[in-house]
Amino acid sequence: MQKTTTTSYSNGRTFDLILTAMSIALVFVATLLLNIKLPITANGGLVHLGTAMLFVISIVFGPKKGMIAGAIGMGLFDLVSGWTLWAPISFLARGLQGYLVGKIAWSNGRNGNSVGFNILAALVSVPFMLAIYYVGEAIIFGNFVVPAASIPGNLVQNAVGLLVAIPVAIALKKTPFFK
Repeated sequence: MQKTTTTSYSNGRTFDLILTAMSIALVFVATLLLNIKLPITANGGLVHLGTAMLFVISIVFGPKKGMIAGAIGMGLFDLVSGWTLWAPISFLARGLQGYLVGKIAWSNGRNGNSVGFNILAALVSVPFMLAIYYVGEAIIFGNFVVPAASIPGNLVQNAVGLLVAIPVAIALKKTPFFK
């Protein structure tokens, strides 16, 4: 009988898979359970803490996990909560947003440790998210006027996400896990 040993590579991959799955779940649950439908217009959207979780995960774990958590977590939310038509748009918009936040926050060896770059990263990602949702909604509604009504709601959602995410990311970065 051959003796098998677990290598650190295998343990690292398993841990990475667990972190990624938990990140997806956190974005999904924060979007599903902590949301408020905006009374702006019929397509005014939601304000939810999924955006905050997306920012936190991207800042704390980097672009790959941010992209995966945002795309799958918010895309899955759309699929199970009656926003099914928006799922492909959310998958693209939130995946790109998570990637951009992580890429900027982790640039030049910062690893999400610069509060200024973390804020900049979130702010830079917002126009890309807005543009993808705008074009997606224009395709869904068949014109380029109706999607403009969702822009204020998306801006509020990102502002709330940023206000929640930065203090949470700062606190998490101070824990022994990230030292």
